[in-house]
Amino acid sequence: MSMDRVLEKKKGIKKKHIYIVLGSMVFLFLLYQIIWADHSSVMRVDREKISFGTVEKGMFNDYITIIGQVEPISTIYLDAIEGGRVVEKIIEEGAMVKKGDVILKLENRQLYQTILNSEASLAEKENYLRNTRISFEAEMIQSKKSLLDNRFRLQRKKRNYEQSQMLYEEKLIPREEFLQAKEDYEYEEGLLEINHLKARNDSIMLMTNMKTLDTDLQKMRQMLGLVRERLDNLEVKSPVDGQLGMLDAEIGQSVSQGQRIGMVHVLSDYKVEANVDEHYIDKVRRELPASIERNGQDYNLHVKKVYPEVRDGQFEIDLVFDGSKPENIRTGQTYHLKLQLGQATEAVMIPRGGFFQSTGGQWVFVLNESGTEAVRRNIKIGKQNPRYYEVIEGLEPGEQVITSGYEIFGENERLELR
Repeated sequence: MSMDRVLEKKKGIKKKHIYIVLGSMVFLFLLYQIIWADHSSVMRVDREKISFGTVEKGMFNDYITIIGQVEPISTIYLDAIEGGRVVEKIIEEGAMVKKGDVILKLENRQLYQTILNSEASLAEKENYLRNTRISFEAEMIQSKKSLLDNRFRLQRKKRNYEQSQMLYEEKLIPREEFLQAKEDYEYEEGLLEINHLKARNDSIMLMTNMKTLDTDLQKMRQMLGLVRERLDNLEVKSPVDGQLGMLDAEIGQSVSQGQRIGMVHVLSDYKVEANVDEHYIDKVRRELPASIERNGQDYNLHVKKVYPEVRDGQFEIDLVFDGSKPENIRTGQTYHLKLQLGQATEAVMIPRGGFFQSTGGQWVFVLNESGTEAVRRNIKIGKQNPRYYEVIEGLEPGEQVITSGYEIFGENERLELR
């Protein structure tokens, strides 16, 4: 009787198991590459061709460097008070002048004619006033004579009236003769009163007229004085001590009233004019301190005036010295100034460099500890001065960064240094 044998299954790794394992390994490798592997693009760079800087922690000095030019503390402009033709040029540009020095002379024939007419009118007015005063005095004399005659007649009429009254009372003269003497006396008495009133009114009126004429005459004299002052203005004089700057006038040239013909620089002191980038317009204000270094010595200044107008991306400021000034200071000299925008504060800093033009201060390449590679890292820049950028976040003191320009790095995020 035959019996069937049960075949035993062979133990061991089959091919399909190998395929499963290999497939799992490939899957895990791909998964690792997708999730954990570094996909950043890499560029090899010669370290000799780039510059490095160390992240520091210290006192950040908030200042900027600007270029200024020495100018006179003030400039007085010369405008022609009177128009005319230039007949003489006495002082040339660049010469030192004293207050009151005649710089040039003008002539104005119309002004000369105005003066002659004013003088003639004044003489006519004076003559009229003199004649009026003579007439007034003659009338006053005549008025006094009339009053004197009136009083004399009144005395006679009074005496005749009193005599007639006595004779009438004694019945020696008729009543008609007495009444006539009385009426003559009363008439003369009333006439004297009227003449007194007339003389007083005439005196008041004449005095008023004389006063008006005197006032008019005084005004005419003042007007003539003003016209003669205009004649003095044909001499253009320096209003202050200083140096004659631009003088735009030549002999024979016609100058209009109010026309600007020159300027005088006041050299009793100096100021420094400087242009500042409009980026700092909100920070720059009056009294901000500044300094310059000249021949190994520091000189202090402060902002005196800030001009609000922005031209070509810059605005202008005036600075004046605090105390001592450099020796041999001259108009037109150029100074490099350090303008302090704020107080020094403790901060993390990196040196300035060309990287900022490429990144705008938003990221930087940071070296690893061994210095063999640099990786792109986002940072945040705050204030800046001519030497450093203030780092608000993203870097730690002691780290190394690439500070030179990033143009050659393209879009690479990791650099291998060799």
